[in-house]
Amino acid sequence: MKVLVINCGSSSLKYQVLDMKDESLLAKGLVERIGIEGSVINHTKTGEETIVNEVPMKDHKEAIAQVLAAVQDPAHGVVQDMSEIGAVGHRVVHAGEKYADSVIIDDTVMKALEECIEIAPLHNPPNLAGIEACRALMPETPMVAVFDTAFHQTMPPESYIYAIPYEYYEKYKVRRYGFHGTSHKYVSQKAADMLNININDLKLITCHLGNGASVTAIKHGRVIDTSMGFTPLEGLVMGTRSGDLDPAIVSYIKEKEGLDDAGVNNVLNKKSGVLGVSGVSSDFRDIEAAVEEGNDRAALALRMFAHRVRFYIGAYIAEMNGVDAIVFTAGVGENDISMREIICTNLGNLGIKLDPIKNKVRGRDTVISAEDSKVTLLLIPTNEELMIARDTMNLVRK
Repeated sequence: MKVLVINCGSSSLKYQVLDMKDESLLAKGLVERIGIEGSVINHTKTGEETIVNEVPMKDHKEAIAQVLAAVQDPAHGVVQDMSEIGAVGHRVVHAGEKYADSVIIDDTVMKALEECIEIAPLHNPPNLAGIEACRALMPETPMVAVFDTAFHQTMPPESYIYAIPYEYYEKYKVRRYGFHGTSHKYVSQKAADMLNININDLKLITCHLGNGASVTAIKHGRVIDTSMGFTPLEGLVMGTRSGDLDPAIVSYIKEKEGLDDAGVNNVLNKKSGVLGVSGVSSDFRDIEAAVEEGNDRAALALRMFAHRVRFYIGAYIAEMNGVDAIVFTAGVGENDISMREIICTNLGNLGIKLDPIKNKVRGRDTVISAEDSKVTLLLIPTNEELMIARDTMNLVRK
Protein backbone atom coordinates (compact mmCIF):
# COMPACT_ATOMS: atom_id res chain seq x y z
CA MET A 1 0.00 0.00 0.00
CA LYS A 2 1.15 3.52 -0.80
CA VAL A 3 0.16 6.14 1.79
CA LEU A 4 0.06 9.91 1.38
CA VAL A 5 0.79 11.74 4.63
CA ILE A 6 -0.44 15.32 5.04
CA ASN A 7 0.62 17.74 7.79
CA CYS A 8 -1.11 21.11 7.42
CA GLY A 9 -0.13 24.36 9.06
CA SER A 10 -1.92 27.68 8.76
CA SER A 11 0.03 28.76 5.66
CA SER A 12 2.17 25.70 4.94
CA LEU A 13 1.75 22.02 4.19
CA LYS A 14 4.23 19.16 4.45
CA TYR A 15 3.62 15.89 2.65
CA GLN A 16 5.21 12.51 2.02
CA VAL A 17 4.36 9.47 -0.09
CA LEU A 18 5.53 6.19 1.45
CA ASP A 19 5.45 2.65 0.11
CA MET A 20 4.45 0.63 3.16
CA LYS A 21 5.71 -2.64 1.72
CA ASP A 22 9.13 -1.64 3.00
CA GLU A 23 8.33 1.77 4.56
CA SER A 24 10.40 3.46 1.86
CA LEU A 25 10.01 7.18 1.16
CA LEU A 26 9.01 7.74 -2.47
CA ALA A 27 8.61 11.52 -2.41
CA LYS A 28 8.25 14.43 -0.03
CA GLY A 29 7.47 18.08 -0.30
CA LEU A 30 6.65 21.38 1.30
CA VAL A 31 4.07 23.94 0.24
CA GLU A 32 4.66 27.41 1.65
CA ARG A 33 2.82 30.74 1.73
CA ILE A 34 -0.66 29.29 1.19
CA GLY A 35 -3.03 32.22 0.80
CA ILE A 36 -0.10 34.63 0.57
CA GLU A 37 1.57 36.15 -2.47
CA GLY A 38 4.51 34.03 -3.63
CA SER A 39 3.00 30.59 -2.91
CA VAL A 40 5.52 27.87 -3.72
CA ILE A 41 5.69 24.07 -3.77
CA ASN A 42 8.97 22.22 -3.22
CA HIS A 43 8.73 18.59 -4.43
CA THR A 44 11.46 15.98 -4.08
CA LYS A 45 11.28 12.52 -5.58
CA THR A 46 13.67 10.27 -3.67
CA GLY A 47 17.04 10.23 -5.40
CA GLU A 48 16.35 13.35 -7.46
CA GLU A 49 16.88 17.08 -7.11
CA THR A 50 14.12 19.20 -5.55
CA ILE A 51 11.72 20.79 -8.01
CA VAL A 52 10.50 24.26 -6.99
CA ASN A 53 7.40 25.79 -8.57
CA GLU A 54 5.86 29.12 -7.66
CA VAL A 55 2.11 28.74 -8.17
CA PRO A 56 -0.73 30.90 -6.78
CA MET A 57 -2.59 28.96 -4.06
CA LYS A 58 -5.34 30.90 -2.34
CA ASP A 59 -6.36 28.13 0.07
CA HIS A 60 -5.58 24.59 1.25
CA LYS A 61 -7.74 23.00 -1.45
CA GLU A 62 -5.58 24.57 -4.14
CA ALA A 63 -2.45 23.55 -2.23
CA ILE A 64 -3.63 19.93 -2.02
CA ALA A 65 -4.40 20.03 -5.76
CA GLN A 66 -0.78 21.04 -6.40
CA VAL A 67 0.44 18.20 -4.20
CA LEU A 68 -1.65 15.66 -6.10
CA ALA A 69 -0.38 17.04 -9.40
CA ALA A 70 3.22 16.78 -8.18
CA VAL A 71 2.95 13.15 -7.04
CA GLN A 72 1.38 12.23 -10.43
CA ASP A 73 3.79 14.28 -12.56
CA PRO A 74 5.07 12.14 -15.48
CA ALA A 75 8.67 13.21 -14.92
CA HIS A 76 8.95 13.63 -11.15
CA GLY A 77 5.91 11.90 -9.68
CA VAL A 78 5.70 8.51 -7.99
CA VAL A 79 2.25 7.26 -9.07
CA GLN A 80 0.52 7.17 -12.44
CA ASP A 81 -2.82 8.10 -10.92
CA MET A 82 -4.30 8.57 -7.46
CA SER A 83 -5.88 5.11 -7.43
CA GLU A 84 -2.41 3.88 -6.43
CA ILE A 85 -2.69 5.81 -3.15
CA GLY A 86 -4.41 3.41 -0.76
CA ALA A 87 -5.04 5.92 2.01
CA VAL A 88 -4.24 9.40 3.31
CA GLY A 89 -2.98 9.95 6.85
CA HIS A 90 -3.53 13.38 8.42
CA ARG A 91 -1.72 14.80 11.41
CA VAL A 92 -4.29 16.32 13.77
CA VAL A 93 -3.14 18.12 16.90
CA HIS A 94 -6.06 17.79 19.30
CA ALA A 95 -8.87 15.31 19.86
CA GLY A 96 -9.57 16.09 23.51
CA GLU A 97 -10.74 12.93 25.23
CA LYS A 98 -12.84 12.01 22.20
CA TYR A 99 -10.20 9.73 20.67
CA ALA A 100 -7.35 7.95 22.40
CA ASP A 101 -6.11 6.35 19.17
CA SER A 102 -5.96 7.11 15.47
CA VAL A 103 -9.31 6.82 13.67
CA ILE A 104 -10.75 6.57 10.16
CA ILE A 105 -12.27 9.95 9.30
CA ASP A 106 -16.01 10.31 8.80
CA ASP A 107 -18.51 13.11 9.44
CA THR A 108 -18.68 12.26 13.15
CA VAL A 109 -14.91 12.60 13.47
CA MET A 110 -14.96 15.91 11.62
CA LYS A 111 -17.59 17.27 14.00
CA ALA A 112 -15.53 16.16 16.99
CA LEU A 113 -12.43 17.88 15.64
CA GLU A 114 -14.36 21.09 15.05
CA GLU A 115 -15.45 20.98 18.70
CA CYS A 116 -11.78 20.87 19.73
CA ILE A 117 -10.86 24.07 17.87
CA GLU A 118 -11.34 26.19 20.98
CA ILE A 119 -8.59 24.25 22.82
CA ALA A 120 -6.21 24.14 19.81
CA PRO A 121 -6.99 27.37 17.93
CA LEU A 122 -3.62 27.57 16.17
CA HIS A 123 -3.53 23.99 14.94
CA ASN A 124 -6.89 22.29 14.47
CA PRO A 125 -8.29 24.76 11.88
CA PRO A 126 -5.50 24.16 9.32
CA ASN A 127 -5.57 20.42 10.09
CA LEU A 128 -9.29 20.41 9.31
CA ALA A 129 -8.77 22.49 6.18
CA GLY A 130 -6.34 19.91 4.85
CA ILE A 131 -8.74 17.04 5.55
CA GLU A 132 -11.65 18.84 3.90
CA ALA A 133 -9.53 19.58 0.84
CA CYS A 134 -8.42 15.96 0.49
CA ARG A 135 -11.97 14.64 0.97
CA ALA A 136 -13.18 16.96 -1.78
CA LEU A 137 -10.43 15.99 -4.22
CA MET A 138 -10.14 12.28 -3.26
CA PRO A 139 -13.67 11.30 -2.18
CA GLU A 140 -13.16 7.53 -2.58
CA THR A 141 -9.82 7.33 -0.72
CA PRO A 142 -9.87 6.35 2.99
CA MET A 143 -8.64 9.10 5.32
CA VAL A 144 -7.16 8.58 8.79
CA ALA A 145 -6.63 11.14 11.58
CA VAL A 146 -3.54 10.56 13.71
CA PHE A 147 -3.60 12.66 16.87
CA ASP A 148 -0.74 14.39 18.68
CA THR A 149 -2.57 13.70 21.93
CA ALA A 150 -3.08 9.93 21.56
CA PHE A 151 0.31 8.66 22.81
CA HIS A 152 -0.13 10.56 26.07
CA GLN A 153 -3.42 8.90 27.02
CA THR A 154 -1.59 6.45 29.33
CA MET A 155 -0.83 9.24 31.84
CA PRO A 156 -2.22 8.55 35.32
CA PRO A 157 -4.78 10.98 36.80
CA GLU A 158 -2.23 12.54 39.15
CA SER A 159 -0.33 13.69 36.05
CA TYR A 160 -3.23 14.95 33.94
CA ILE A 161 -5.73 16.38 36.46
CA TYR A 162 -5.29 20.06 37.37
CA ALA A 163 -5.72 21.25 40.95
CA ILE A 164 -8.85 23.26 40.17
CA PRO A 165 -12.45 22.29 41.05
CA TYR A 166 -12.87 18.73 39.79
CA GLU A 167 -16.20 19.63 38.23
CA TYR A 168 -14.34 21.52 35.47
CA TYR A 169 -12.82 18.25 34.38
CA GLU A 170 -16.16 16.48 34.59
CA LYS A 171 -18.06 19.17 32.72
CA TYR A 172 -15.49 20.56 30.30
CA LYS A 173 -12.69 17.94 30.23
CA VAL A 174 -10.13 20.50 31.39
CA ARG A 175 -7.00 18.36 31.89
CA ARG A 176 -3.46 17.89 30.62
CA TYR A 177 -3.46 16.25 27.18
CA GLY A 178 0.09 16.58 25.90
CA PHE A 179 1.19 17.03 22.30
CA HIS A 180 3.89 15.98 19.81
CA GLY A 181 2.73 12.44 20.58
CA THR A 182 3.68 10.92 17.22
CA SER A 183 7.20 12.33 17.58
CA HIS A 184 7.66 11.13 21.17
CA LYS A 185 6.31 7.70 20.18
CA TYR A 186 8.62 7.37 17.18
CA VAL A 187 11.84 8.40 18.94
CA SER A 188 11.11 6.27 22.03
CA GLN A 189 10.68 3.18 19.86
CA LYS A 190 13.78 4.08 17.86
CA ALA A 191 15.75 4.57 21.08
CA ALA A 192 14.80 1.08 22.25
CA ASP A 193 15.97 -0.31 18.89
CA MET A 194 19.28 1.58 19.07
CA LEU A 195 19.89 0.36 22.63
CA ASN A 196 18.73 -3.16 21.70
CA ILE A 197 16.54 -3.22 24.82
CA ASN A 198 12.81 -3.90 24.96
CA ILE A 199 11.00 -0.58 25.47
CA ASN A 200 9.03 -2.19 28.32
CA ASP A 201 12.32 -2.42 30.23
CA LEU A 202 13.36 1.21 29.75
CA LYS A 203 12.88 4.56 31.44
CA LEU A 204 13.15 7.27 28.77
CA ILE A 205 12.92 11.05 28.61
CA THR A 206 12.25 12.36 25.11
CA CYS A 207 12.93 16.02 24.34
CA HIS A 208 11.10 17.33 21.25
CA LEU A 209 12.79 20.71 20.94
CA GLY A 210 11.74 23.03 18.13
CA ASN A 211 9.69 26.19 17.73
CA GLY A 212 7.10 24.19 19.64
CA ALA A 213 8.76 22.08 22.33
CA SER A 214 7.86 19.44 24.89
CA VAL A 215 9.49 16.88 27.18
CA THR A 216 7.92 13.50 27.96
CA ALA A 217 8.59 10.84 30.58
CA ILE A 218 8.09 7.30 29.23
CA LYS A 219 8.30 4.48 31.75
CA HIS A 220 8.20 0.92 30.43
CA GLY A 221 6.66 2.02 27.14
CA ARG A 222 3.91 4.17 28.67
CA VAL A 223 3.79 7.96 29.00
CA ILE A 224 3.53 8.91 32.67
CA ASP A 225 3.95 12.68 32.28
CA THR A 226 4.54 15.37 29.65
CA SER A 227 5.22 19.09 29.75
CA MET A 228 2.46 20.40 27.46
CA GLY A 229 -0.99 20.58 28.96
CA PHE A 230 -4.60 21.44 28.14
CA THR A 231 -3.23 23.29 25.11
CA PRO A 232 0.25 23.42 23.51
CA LEU A 233 0.92 26.63 25.47
CA GLU A 234 1.97 24.99 28.75
CA GLY A 235 5.43 23.69 29.56
CA LEU A 236 8.75 24.80 28.12
CA VAL A 237 9.69 28.23 26.90
CA MET A 238 9.12 27.96 23.12
CA GLY A 239 9.63 29.97 19.96
CA THR A 240 6.66 32.31 20.46
CA ARG A 241 4.83 30.64 23.39
CA SER A 242 5.38 31.54 27.02
CA GLY A 243 5.22 28.06 28.50
CA ASP A 244 4.61 27.82 32.27
CA LEU A 245 3.68 31.03 34.04
CA ASP A 246 1.70 32.25 37.05
CA PRO A 247 -1.98 32.29 35.90
CA ALA A 248 -2.51 35.60 37.71
CA ILE A 249 -0.23 37.23 35.12
CA VAL A 250 -2.97 36.77 32.51
CA SER A 251 -5.55 38.97 34.25
CA TYR A 252 -2.83 41.42 35.30
CA ILE A 253 -1.62 41.94 31.71
CA LYS A 254 -5.20 42.16 30.43
CA GLU A 255 -5.94 44.99 32.85
CA LYS A 256 -2.67 46.88 32.35
CA GLU A 257 -2.67 46.61 28.55
CA GLY A 258 -6.44 46.88 28.03
CA LEU A 259 -6.58 43.52 26.23
CA ASP A 260 -9.52 41.22 25.67
CA ASP A 261 -9.25 37.42 25.88
CA ALA A 262 -8.18 37.09 22.24
CA GLY A 263 -5.57 39.78 22.72
CA VAL A 264 -3.91 38.20 25.73
CA ASN A 265 -4.01 34.77 24.09
CA ASN A 266 -2.26 36.30 21.10
CA VAL A 267 0.45 37.68 23.37
CA LEU A 268 1.04 34.35 25.11
CA ASN A 269 0.92 32.22 21.95
CA LYS A 270 2.53 34.43 19.31
CA LYS A 271 4.56 37.18 20.99
CA SER A 272 6.18 35.42 23.93
CA GLY A 273 8.80 32.67 24.33
CA VAL A 274 12.31 33.30 23.04
CA LEU A 275 10.88 35.88 20.62
CA GLY A 276 9.37 37.90 23.46
CA VAL A 277 12.47 37.73 25.64
CA SER A 278 15.09 38.28 22.96
CA GLY A 279 13.16 40.80 20.87
CA VAL A 280 15.03 39.29 17.93
CA SER A 281 13.28 36.24 16.50
CA SER A 282 11.62 32.92 17.26
CA ASP A 283 14.32 31.18 15.20
CA PHE A 284 17.14 29.91 17.40
CA ARG A 285 19.67 30.46 14.61
CA ASP A 286 18.84 34.16 14.53
CA ILE A 287 19.04 34.37 18.31
CA GLU A 288 22.42 32.64 18.41
CA ALA A 289 23.70 35.04 15.76
CA ALA A 290 22.52 37.93 17.95
CA VAL A 291 24.37 36.44 20.93
CA GLU A 292 27.57 36.45 18.85
CA GLU A 293 27.00 40.17 18.32
CA GLY A 294 26.75 40.73 22.08
CA ASN A 295 22.96 40.84 22.51
CA ASP A 296 22.35 40.15 26.22
CA ARG A 297 18.61 39.57 25.87
CA ALA A 298 19.22 36.98 23.17
CA ALA A 299 21.66 35.20 25.50
CA LEU A 300 19.07 35.34 28.30
CA ALA A 301 16.43 33.77 26.03
CA LEU A 302 18.70 30.80 25.27
CA ARG A 303 19.57 30.32 28.95
CA MET A 304 15.88 30.39 29.85
CA PHE A 305 15.07 27.75 27.23
CA ALA A 306 17.84 25.45 28.45
CA HIS A 307 16.87 26.06 32.09
CA ARG A 308 13.31 24.87 31.50
CA VAL A 309 14.43 21.76 29.61
CA ARG A 310 16.79 20.87 32.48
CA PHE A 311 13.97 21.53 34.96
CA TYR A 312 11.71 18.96 33.30
CA ILE A 313 14.51 16.43 32.84
CA GLY A 314 15.27 16.59 36.57
CA ALA A 315 11.59 16.38 37.51
CA TYR A 316 11.00 13.33 35.33
CA ILE A 317 14.09 11.55 36.63
CA ALA A 318 12.63 12.00 40.12
CA GLU A 319 9.17 10.91 38.97
CA MET A 320 10.46 7.70 37.34
CA ASN A 321 13.11 7.05 40.01
CA GLY A 322 15.86 7.14 37.39
CA VAL A 323 16.34 7.25 33.64
CA ASP A 324 18.15 4.99 31.17
CA ALA A 325 18.29 7.31 28.16
CA ILE A 326 17.46 10.87 27.14
CA VAL A 327 16.56 11.60 23.52
CA PHE A 328 16.96 14.91 21.67
CA THR A 329 14.82 15.41 18.57
CA ALA A 330 13.04 18.00 16.35
CA GLY A 331 14.61 21.09 14.76
CA VAL A 332 16.58 22.42 17.74
CA GLY A 333 17.14 19.05 19.38
CA GLU A 334 18.51 17.50 16.19
CA ASN A 335 20.57 20.39 14.85
CA ASP A 336 21.56 22.80 17.61
CA ILE A 337 24.89 21.49 18.88
CA SER A 338 25.44 24.33 21.35
CA MET A 339 21.94 24.11 22.85
CA ARG A 340 22.33 20.38 23.58
CA GLU A 341 25.63 21.20 25.29
CA ILE A 342 24.07 23.99 27.37
CA ILE A 343 21.20 21.72 28.46
CA CYS A 344 23.51 18.89 29.53
CA THR A 345 25.98 21.09 31.41
CA ASN A 346 26.13 20.49 35.18
CA LEU A 347 23.97 17.34 35.12
CA GLY A 348 26.83 15.06 36.10
CA ASN A 349 25.38 14.46 39.56
CA LEU A 350 22.42 12.82 37.79
CA GLY A 351 24.72 10.53 35.82
CA ILE A 352 24.36 12.59 32.62
CA LYS A 353 27.57 13.39 30.75
CA LEU A 354 27.71 14.66 27.17
CA ASP A 355 30.69 13.89 24.92
CA PRO A 356 31.51 17.24 23.25
CA ILE A 357 33.14 15.50 20.26
CA LYS A 358 30.29 13.04 19.63
CA ASN A 359 27.87 15.95 20.03
CA LYS A 360 29.29 17.73 16.96
CA VAL A 361 26.69 16.16 14.68
CA ARG A 362 23.36 17.14 13.17
CA GLY A 363 20.35 15.23 11.97
CA ARG A 364 21.34 11.57 12.25
CA ASP A 365 20.80 8.72 14.69
CA THR A 366 23.73 8.65 17.07
CA VAL A 367 24.85 8.30 20.69
CA ILE A 368 26.24 11.58 22.02
CA SER A 369 26.93 10.64 25.66
CA ALA A 370 30.40 10.13 27.09
CA GLU A 371 31.67 6.58 27.67
CA ASP A 372 31.45 7.03 31.45
CA SER A 373 27.93 8.56 31.38
CA LYS A 374 25.47 6.50 33.41
CA VAL A 375 22.64 7.78 31.21
CA THR A 376 22.75 7.30 27.44
CA LEU A 377 22.19 10.49 25.45
CA LEU A 378 20.75 9.97 21.98
CA LEU A 379 20.19 12.22 18.99
CA ILE A 380 17.33 10.81 16.89
CA PRO A 381 15.76 12.73 13.99
CA THR A 382 12.02 12.41 14.39
CA ASN A 383 9.85 10.82 11.70
CA GLU A 384 6.27 11.71 12.51
CA GLU A 385 5.23 11.02 8.93
CA LEU A 386 6.30 7.38 9.18
CA MET A 387 4.34 6.95 12.42
CA ILE A 388 1.28 8.48 10.73
CA ALA A 389 1.70 6.18 7.72
CA ARG A 390 1.96 3.10 9.96
CA ASP A 391 -1.22 3.95 11.85
CA THR A 392 -3.00 4.77 8.59
CA MET A 393 -2.08 1.49 6.94
CA ASN A 394 -3.00 -0.58 9.99
CA LEU A 395 -6.43 1.03 10.35
CA VAL A 396 -7.32 0.83 6.67
CA ARG A 397 -6.28 -2.81 6.45
CA LYS A 398 -8.45 -3.67 9.45
